[in-house]
Amino acid sequence: MRTMSRFTTFTAVFAACLLGLTMVAQQASAQPNRSEQTAKYAPTMLILDASGSMQRPDPAGTMMDAAKNAVRTFVGAAPAESKVGLTVYGTSTGNTEADKPVGCRDVQVLRQPDALDRAAFTSAVDGIKASGWTPMGTALRQAAQTLPNSGPRSIVLVSDGDDTCAPPDPCAVAQELKKQGIDLVLHAIGFAVDDKARAQLTCMAQATGTPITGAASYDKAPAATPGQYLDTIGQKEKRYYAVDVPAGATAYFSGIVSFPRVPGISTIDDFNSLRLQVFGREGQDCNASETEQASRSSDGVALTISKTFDGATKQPTGSASSDRCKGAGRYYFSISWERVSLGVPARLPIELLVGIEPAATDPGPVAVLPPTAFVEPVGPGKPAPGGGSFTVATTLDGSGRYSDTMQPGEYLFYRVKLDWGQGLAYRVHFDENGVKGLNVVSNITTTLYSPFGDEIDWDSHVYTGTAGVLPSNDPAMVTVPIRYHNRDADQADVRKQSVAGWYFIAVKLGSTFEEGHTPVPVRLDLTVAGTPEPGPVYSSALNGGVLGENAGPRLDKPLDRAVAQDVSSSKSSQNWIPIAAIGAGVVAILGVVLGWLFIRRRRS
Repeated sequence: MRTMSRFTTFTAVFAACLLGLTMVAQQASAQPNRSEQTAKYAPTMLILDASGSMQRPDPAGTMMDAAKNAVRTFVGAAPAESKVGLTVYGTSTGNTEADKPVGCRDVQVLRQPDALDRAAFTSAVDGIKASGWTPMGTALRQAAQTLPNSGPRSIVLVSDGDDTCAPPDPCAVAQELKKQGIDLVLHAIGFAVDDKARAQLTCMAQATGTPITGAASYDKAPAATPGQYLDTIGQKEKRYYAVDVPAGATAYFSGIVSFPRVPGISTIDDFNSLRLQVFGREGQDCNASETEQASRSSDGVALTISKTFDGATKQPTGSASSDRCKGAGRYYFSISWERVSLGVPARLPIELLVGIEPAATDPGPVAVLPPTAFVEPVGPGKPAPGGGSFTVATTLDGSGRYSDTMQPGEYLFYRVKLDWGQGLAYRVHFDENGVKGLNVVSNITTTLYSPFGDEIDWDSHVYTGTAGVLPSNDPAMVTVPIRYHNRDADQADVRKQSVAGWYFIAVKLGSTFEEGHTPVPVRLDLTVAGTPEPGPVYSSALNGGVLGENAGPRLDKPLDRAVAQDVSSSKSSQNWIPIAAIGAGVVAILGVVLGWLFIRRRRS
C-alpha cells in the first residue's frame, strides 16, 4: 500500500513552486557531459494581486499577508543567480465603481526581472497595500513586455479572483502571447477561487501548454511518448492512454493522485483505490494489472500506482489473442479510480509518468552490490526548501547535509540523481519545536521512491515535539548501487532500483489534534556513493532518457509534458481540483505549467 500526503501550507508550496519554476538548464548536446553543464535561470515576472478582496481574513492575517509571507520565503531561499521581477495591480485606488476607470489601469512594475536583490525585493513586497480592482489581462500583457525579447521566460500570476476590468480578457492575452511564438510559460495561482475565477486562471495557464486528456475507450486514447503528463480523473472513472512500444523494450507507466484533507471522515469510509491495467492490440486484456489502496485519505494522501510491462520483449507464438500482447506495437494503459472515500471532490488531478526502455544488448554486471554505506556529513545544513510534489521536487546535489522547516500537515519532496553504479543512503533528523503535549502529537514519515514513483522503502515515527531520527531502527534508508540486472533480484525493493535517474525522497509531518502552525526544523543527511559505471548498452539510442528527462523542449507537440497544481481550502466548494491541500485552510493554488521548463530543469 503506497500512501503519502501532500497536505501542505501555502507558503511552502508557493515558495517551492517558484524555486522550481525559475530554474532552467542550459541547452546541451544529445548526450551531454554533466560536468560541463551550467545552470541558467529563466527570467520570471511575478504578478501579485493587490485588489481589495485580498484583504479577506486568513490565519496569517489576510490573504495579502499570506502572499507576502510566501514571497519572502521564496526570496530568502532563491539562488543568487535568479532573475525575478515584480508586478502588482490594485494598490492605488479603492474598489468602488467610481474608482474603476483609474483602478483598471492600475498596474505597476515594482522590480525589473534582473538579478535578485533580496533586500530591495522584500522591501517592495512589504510596501504593497491591497485596495483596488483586478486588471489581470492588462497586468499580464505588461509583465510579458517587461521580460526579455528572447529565450525562455515565465510569468507567475497570483490572484484570489477573476479579472474585473476586461477587456482585455486575460485568457485572450495569454493566447495572444502564445500565437506570437513567445518562449513563455504562464503559471496561474489562485487563492480560494470560485468556479468562474478558476476557469479563467486555468484557461490562461493552458494557453501556453495543453495537458494530456485520457479517453473513455482504448480506441480513442491519446498517444503519449516518454515523459511526465497531467490529466484529471473522476470518481469511478477509467481513463485510457496509448504508448507505442518497440520490440524488446520495457514500458513503464505510473499514476499519482492526491487527495485533499477532509475533516470529520470516519476511518470506515476513508479509503481510495486506483487500478492500472494494460491492454494490447484491439483492446486485448493483457492480464497485467496493479491495484493500490490508500487508507486515511482524509489526512491528505497521495496515492501512487505503477506498472512495468515487458510484453514487447516476448516473441509472438501464433495465437491470435495472446499475440496481441506480445512484440512491438501500440499498447494501452488505463487508470481507474475504483474505491472512493467520502468528502473528496468529483475530479482530481493525476500525474502520469511514461517510460520506454529499449532492449539491452549488453546489460552490464550481473551481481547485485551491497547496500550503500551511510557516512555522517559534517557542518551546517545547506537550506533546501522541499517541493510540494514529485514534479517540483527540490534537487539535492549529492552527499551533504540539507536543512528545511516543516509545518504540521506538510509533505515535502526532494530528488537525487543516481548514475549507473551509484547508490544513496540518507537519514532524516527532526528537532524540537518547543511545543509538547498530547494535543500536538503527530507522526513524521519518510518514503523513498524510484524514478517511476515506485515505493522502495518507508519509515515513520511519532512526533511529540522532541528530537528524533528516521529511520528509527536502521542506520539509514538505502539503495543498492543502480544496475540493470537489479530487476532480476530476489528482493522486491531491489528490483525497483534497476534504472538510473532521479530517485525521490519524501518527508511528511502529520497534522496535530490541535490546530497550530509551530514549525519543526528538519535535516536530511545524504550520502551518494559509488563509482559511475557505463551502464547497459541499448539496442537503440536513448538520448532523451527512459522518462524523456533529457529531451529538449517539444513545444510543437500537443501532448507535451505538463504539470498542474491546485491547493485548496477544505472549506471551499467541492468542485475545485486539489493536488495538495493546505493545512491552514487558507488558499487554493491552480497552475498548469507547460512541461518544457521542467524538462530543462531536470537536465541541470
